[in-house]
Amino acid sequence: MTKTWTIYLSGEIHSDWRQRIEDGAADLPVVFTAPVTDHSASDDCGVHILGDEAKPFWKDHKGAKVNAIRTRTLITEADIVVVRFGDKYRQWNAAFDAGYAAALGKPLIVLHDAELTHALKEVDGAALAVAERPEQVVGVLSYVITGRLP
Repeated sequence: MTKTWTIYLSGEIHSDWRQRIEDGAADLPVVFTAPVTDHSASDDCGVHILGDEAKPFWKDHKGAKVNAIRTRTLITEADIVVVRFGDKYRQWNAAFDAGYAAALGKPLIVLHDAELTHALKEVDGAALAVAERPEQVVGVLSYVITGRLP
C-alpha cells in the first residue's frame, strides 16, 4: 500500500504557484491542504462569525485566532510544509507558518525568488530545500515520495 502524503501549501495568494504544484504533482499520492486563500474571508472571519469589534486591532486579533485553528491543525497534520514568499506585501503569516512548522520538526520546503534570498536567510536555513520555481518543488516532492529522480 502506498502512503498518501499530506502537503500543506502556505504563503502568498497573488499568483498561481499552488495550482502549478498541484498540477505537477497530479500523479503522486498526495493530498494538498492550505490556509484560507480568500483574502476578505480570512480578514473578516472573526467579526463575521463572532461579532463586530470597535477597533481594527481587535478585529484582526479575533480573525487571526479563528484562522489559527485551521492553520495550526493542518500544519500539525502535514507530512511536508511548503511556504511560498512572493515579492508583494509583507508576508508575516508565511514567516510564522515556516517557523511553526520548523518548531514542530516538519520537513520544510521554502519557495521564493532569488532576490529574496538575503531577506529570508534564516527561514531558508530552517528549510530542507529552497526552490525558486513551483516546478522545483514538484521535483523535490516527486523524488522524496517515489525515491526516483523526476
